[in-house]
Amino acid sequence: MTYAYKTAARLRAESWRALAVRARLRARARLSPLAVDALFAAAVFVALSVMARRPLHDHAWIIVGFTFPMVLPLVWRRRAPFAVFLTMSAVAFAQWCADQRLPADIALLVGLYTVAAYASRQRTWLSIGVLEGGVVLAAIRWAPDDRGAETFIGLSAMVVAASVIGSNMRGRRAEMALLEERAQRLEHERDQQAQLAVAGERSRIAREMHDIVTHNLSVMVALADGAVFAQDRTPELATTAMRQVSTTGRQAITDMRRFLGVLRADEPDALRHPMPAIAQLEPLADQVRAAGLPTFLEVVGDPSAAPAAAQLTVYRLVQEALTNTLKHTPPGTRATVRVSCGPQEITVDVTDTGPITDVPATTTGHGLHGMRERAAAYNGELTAGPRPGGGWQVRAALTLNQNEA
Repeated sequence: MTYAYKTAARLRAESWRALAVRARLRARARLSPLAVDALFAAAVFVALSVMARRPLHDHAWIIVGFTFPMVLPLVWRRRAPFAVFLTMSAVAFAQWCADQRLPADIALLVGLYTVAAYASRQRTWLSIGVLEGGVVLAAIRWAPDDRGAETFIGLSAMVVAASVIGSNMRGRRAEMALLEERAQRLEHERDQQAQLAVAGERSRIAREMHDIVTHNLSVMVALADGAVFAQDRTPELATTAMRQVSTTGRQAITDMRRFLGVLRADEPDALRHPMPAIAQLEPLADQVRAAGLPTFLEVVGDPSAAPAAAQLTVYRLVQEALTNTLKHTPPGTRATVRVSCGPQEITVDVTDTGPITDVPATTTGHGLHGMRERAAAYNGELTAGPRPGGGWQVRAALTLNQNEA
């Protein structure tokens, strides 16, 4: 027996709890991107002001007029990276026109990095071109005559480094987004597998309940009809039949509790009462005989070597076949059950001598359709139909080498 239903529910609950805890921790631990960028811009402003190395009372207008407007747009650098870079470039050009050489120009590298990390490649190349133009202007005005080329190469190297680092960051962000999407897809697939497992478990429960209830009720109905027929002529037989009805009803209740107990991990009754197997076919045949259907049972081979799930399948196939015979054949019919157990295959053959009748497969997953599903689980096929010499035959072959014990 599997525990797919309970396991799937537990995994789904743990997953939702983990996601909720993770979301709460992220919400508490992280600030908004705008707040982070505002703090970053403030830190850059303080650092550049200190790097200016000028007395604040003499040159305060330079800091207010150029450094502050150069750094302030960084607050919105991730929201509008290209617009922020163009604004900073305009301030830098005004600074160049005023012939004020300030460390605030370093902030342009931050703006270029942000464009490379968050904007398109076309805007990145355009920003590189704009900044390279500024490098040329700076080298012409502020570089010594004999070191203009060195200044241009050094500043250009800084431009290339900022753009490369930004591009690499954009690649890493794209890769992380891809990994996150893949994780979400795998989680979605896991939930789908859990739902399929739950659906399969419910289908299996429906088949087991159908087999238990249908068989026992059919036997009880047959015994009750016999008791009514015999109560006037042979009261002793009627009493025996009613006692057998009581025994069959108790057995049905026991089977129901036994089966439902397997679905609970804390149910000791499931360990004390294992599910039916091939060894329980003889009591099943005795029960059917008591209901008025003479049944011959023959088991060939060693059934103990077969997996427990396969033995349960054999038991249910025989039970369903005998139940159909009991319901659809007149008195006097005889049934024969032959089970052959091999190392790689188990064959089940149930025949009867009744007249040819049509036993339709239902559309709810029970009856012959349910029997075929059980056989298909072991890569086998079930055939059911009239025999050439009269009567009905149900035959199935279960392959064992493709299933776990």
